[in-house]
Amino acid sequence: MTLELIIFIASIVFGIILYWRESQGNSFYRFFNKLMNSKELQMKATDKKGFFYQQSFLLRLVFIMSFFLIVILITRFLIPIDLATISLFSSMIFGTLIGTYFAGFIFKSSEIIEEQTDSLEDKFQEVIEKGKDFMEDLQSKEIENKEVKKEVPKTEEKSARERLKDKGLL
Repeated sequence: MTLELIIFIASIVFGIILYWRESQGNSFYRFFNKLMNSKELQMKATDKKGFFYQQSFLLRLVFIMSFFLIVILITRFLIPIDLATISLFSSMIFGTLIGTYFAGFIFKSSEIIEEQTDSLEDKFQEVIEKGKDFMEDLQSKEIENKEVKKEVPKTEEKSARERLKDKGLL
């Protein structure tokens, strides 16, 4: 169980590194694309698609599974100990898949943050200006209320006892 957990966490990190590496350049994918496809079907120079980067779930799963199958076959020939079990194989695949999607989430959120940085600064400045205007309005209303209170002279009113006497209740 401990070995599986360590391999799972390592495969998540491995998936993040694979995704990041392919986002920087996809020369290995381009090589296989040129090898497998005719001139008309080859990808354009501006296309950034790779084995893991900008790939659909099913193809990404197929590429990860085939990669780990090749790695397990190589380790079987090099190391005579039966290390590659089905549970380790599945945890490596699942961890790498999670790592690639986690890296994609990080890249997408950083792009959105970069896009929204300027607009957030503008919105923040607008909020500050509105707050200043609101405070000035409050201060001017307080001054007007004080002036109105000073200007209005109080008329002498009858006391409660006198009003009751006028009504005949006392």
